Amino acid sequence: MTSKFQAPKGVSEYFPPRSNQFDFVLRTLVGPALAAGYELIELPIFEDTELFTRGVGESTDVVSKEMYTFEDRGGRSITLRPEGTAGVMRAVIEHNLDRGQLPVKLFYRGPFFRAERPQAGRYRQFYQFGIEAIGVNDPQLDAEVIAIAYEGYKKVGLKNFSLHLTSLGDNESRAAHRMTLVDYIDKLDLDDETRNRASKNPLRLFDDKRPDIQAKMAKAPVLLDFLNDESRDDFSEVQESLRSINIPFEINPRMVRGLDYYTGTTFEFVHSGLGAQSGIGGGGRYDGLMATLGGQDLSGIGFGLGIDRILLAMESEKIALPIESYTDLFVISLGEAARKRGFIIVQELRNQGFVVKQSYGDRGLKGAMKAADKSGARYSIVIGDAEISTGSVELKEMATGEAVSVTLSALASTLAEKSR
Repeated sequence: MTSKFQAPKGVSEYFPPRSNQFDFVLRTLVGPALAAGYELIELPIFEDTELFTRGVGESTDVVSKEMYTFEDRGGRSITLRPEGTAGVMRAVIEHNLDRGQLPVKLFYRGPFFRAERPQAGRYRQFYQFGIEAIGVNDPQLDAEVIAIAYEGYKKVGLKNFSLHLTSLGDNESRAAHRMTLVDYIDKLDLDDETRNRASKNPLRLFDDKRPDIQAKMAKAPVLLDFLNDESRDDFSEVQESLRSINIPFEINPRMVRGLDYYTGTTFEFVHSGLGAQSGIGGGGRYDGLMATLGGQDLSGIGFGLGIDRILLAMESEKIALPIESYTDLFVISLGEAARKRGFIIVQELRNQGFVVKQSYGDRGLKGAMKAADKSGARYSIVIGDAEISTGSVELKEMATGEAVSVTLSALASTLAEKSR
């Protein structure tokens, strides 16, 4: 029977067994962040629209074309979050997290929303894991953030990815570059919409995916050639730090990424097995964003990693994703007295840390054993009147069929011994 209801178009949805693989990737990515002292922050799914128009930038496709914006019952303009950094910064300012020890180190995870044309690796609801380090401007912190992402990708088993790196400089460097870039763009034959976009932020044309615009921008001046001494030295130290911990990278002078708040160190991880949607995560420094949103003038750096694309990348490399649906024991209870005793045994074992499933209803032994086979449990037991009377059961190893007699009082210790 097919339901008349279906998930909205363009939504990435996860259910067993793939949801277990999704969970594996997410838990693996969190590990390196925890090791570096980052702490969880849970953010609202929706925010004041102005947070994103001011924070992300009106010239970006995210703000101008892709946000899910609506008016709530109070007449306020609300937007489903299209990215995580602006929301984290708002929370840091609102809750005075920046008034304590710096840097503030936070990680987040969850769904984000952009009204895009659905295709493989590009969804209207997508999932990210991200970190933010706020309050200290230090090239080694930049390298640390990059290393956390790199280590996460390696831990999930990815090999065919590369790190692209650039610097978008400080205010002085960008001002010098902007003058030359605007002169170059003024000489190009552009449509009105593209020229208007460039007037807001000329760097956006480097991010334009249309072949004709890419061709016109092929000889445009790049920001790396306009870095002042301080920006150049910082970028050199980031590179040196990455080399010292054996993280390979390539310099991509035309990379600007899709959000206006980036400054200084900017990076993206790309995967060779994903075609046009090759980016699996990236980020950069965003000095000035906190002040733009009404807080202190503190620097920050972070990243967002795409869980959906990481899964696709793993599949392209034919990485065997663990199912992670582990069950220690399946309990089959036959008869009313056994059902009552079995229920107690199941709860006691779960309370001791075992993963235990049980048969339900009036299913007979044959049907219950089929359920045990499908459960993936390592062991099974059958409890009936005889087992209650003797206080012992046959502990059956499902893979081999071998069974040993175990007293009910020793069941937990036996399972623990066999799990070592």
